[in-house]
Amino acid sequence: MSSAQNDTIAAICTAPGGALAILRISGPDSLRILNSITAGPRPVGAEDARKALLRRVRDREGERCLTIFMPGPASYTGEDVAEIQCHGGDFAPNRLLRCAVESGARPADGGEFTKRAFLNGKIDLTQAEAVADMISARSEAAGRLAERQMAGRLGDRIRLCRETLLHVLSEVESRMDFPEEELDWLPADELAARIRGTKNGLARLLETAREGAVIRSGIRLVLAGAPNAGKSSLLNALLGYDRAIVTASPGTTRDTVEETLVLDGLCVRVLDTAGLRECTEEAERLGVERTRKMLGAADVIVWLLDVSRADELPELIRQFETERPAGIPVIPCWNKCDLPHSDLPGIPGFDKNTLCISSRSGDGLKELSREILRIVLGSPDRHEPESAVSARHAAWLRKAVPDLETAEQNVLREEWELAAGPLRESLHSLGVITGETADPDVLDEIFSRFCIGK
Repeated sequence: MSSAQNDTIAAICTAPGGALAILRISGPDSLRILNSITAGPRPVGAEDARKALLRRVRDREGERCLTIFMPGPASYTGEDVAEIQCHGGDFAPNRLLRCAVESGARPADGGEFTKRAFLNGKIDLTQAEAVADMISARSEAAGRLAERQMAGRLGDRIRLCRETLLHVLSEVESRMDFPEEELDWLPADELAARIRGTKNGLARLLETAREGAVIRSGIRLVLAGAPNAGKSSLLNALLGYDRAIVTASPGTTRDTVEETLVLDGLCVRVLDTAGLRECTEEAERLGVERTRKMLGAADVIVWLLDVSRADELPELIRQFETERPAGIPVIPCWNKCDLPHSDLPGIPGFDKNTLCISSRSGDGLKELSREILRIVLGSPDRHEPESAVSARHAAWLRKAVPDLETAEQNVLREEWELAAGPLRESLHSLGVITGETADPDVLDEIFSRFCIGK
């Protein structure tokens, strides 16, 4: 067994509350423990591999279960794995888990099954992370990206780059070790071209970090504006049902209302906030304070302006600019455009992306959606990338790309010793992404974020 773990672990790997539950056991004693806690006409043996067998929970005459034994290395973890399907709820699966522990298993840590799959070479670290991404996916786009990463798309690209750089490094080191020999070396400019091609490919991969973050975590969209500008009405219109209370009285929304919707396949967390204005009443003042915090944490702010108050625009601008956080994109929208109104004045600094919408009629909401995507992704027409790196991947790519730039320049100058160092550093950085050179602390930190049973 190549795993660093030699004990047997067990955990319930289904969410509580369903009709069925699954207990997963992995390790060298899986088959023995399976037979110790279930009973049938005969013990489960190697000849029963991957067969679903109807058995009963031992000492529980009336409780039936299905068992499947999957001998390693052809299993999820690469070890012997047994699974028991039983009634759902709380009592039955937890009793099975206690029986497994009493028979010699220990409770699995969070992510330990997937960690063992990684340690046994069944998957690389990018695929392991994709398992967690799939569990936490809240939109189709996030689920499809996790599927592609679980299939090895990102890991394959990184390994191909490492393979190219290993060939270049071996050539560089042979020039250092045998400088007087007439070996069949590649020209320096060809070696530099290989480094440059790899560097450019990694730089393009790094450009997907923003889109990857949006797909995985979603967009945090904050609705802001003066009281009675129509923020709650816009929230209801975007959701397609009445979530927030709407009245004609200003200041109805005192607290932040948050809901999630899917926009063009992306998860969007929409926050309706208390109206921005000077106030003395305690509840409303606390709501405005919370609005300020929400504005600072937004990916995009939709700033709503009431067409019936167009003549107050200078004061509305002053009020908003006082609260507006630096560096966060803003989409100004004249709301209630279904009402009679005169020509709307331009908003300084926003002439090109000011929209006119109606939360009541739905006019302009498609344009608003496109503008949100344009700001967040750089284009109103979204396409799903084959691979999109996470923040962890991006951090190591940011180390690798400058190292390759240095290595390329030194190879062109035929300064082989100076080229070897940054080449090794870049290989290490890429190896940390796939897990080939990741140290135990990195692995522990990654797998600690997984749920029990995965």
